[in-house]
Amino acid sequence: MGPRVVVFGVASQNAVGLCPPRRRISNVSWESKVPDYAVIALGGKQYRVKAGETLLVDRLGEDEGKTLKPTTLMVGEAGGDITGGGTVTLKVEEHVLGPKLIAATYKAKKKIRKRRGHRSRLSRVSVESIAG
Repeated sequence: MGPRVVVFGVASQNAVGLCPPRRRISNVSWESKVPDYAVIALGGKQYRVKAGETLLVDRLGEDEGKTLKPTTLMVGEAGGDITGGGTVTLKVEEHVLGPKLIAATYKAKKKIRKRRGHRSRLSRVSVESIAG
C-alpha cells in the first residue's frame, strides 16, 4: 500500500478526487468560438486589441476613412484558446498631433540655454472586426 495522505483533515489512501471541482463563474459562453482579442503588428510595434477599441499609433500612410488589414500575430478566444493568424480589420479615423514635448538643456554659470520642441505625428484607428 502507498503512503497515507491527509487532505483538509480527511485521511485516505488516495488524495485524488477529494477536493470539489473548481467552478468558473462567468457570463461568457465558453462554447462560442468568437475571438475576444488579437495581437497585431503595426508600424514596428505590437498591440493587443479588442473589437470596437480605438488606439493611437504612429502615423500611417493611409488616408482618413480607409480600412487596412495589419499583420495578425495571434488571436485569443474567451476561455484561453490561442491560435496563430486570423484577420483584423482597422479603420483610420483621423490623423492627429501628439502633445507638445519640450526638452531644455543648459550649462550652469554660463549663458548657454537650448530648447527643442517635438510633437509626434499619430493616427487614431478603430478596430472594426476580428476574425479567427
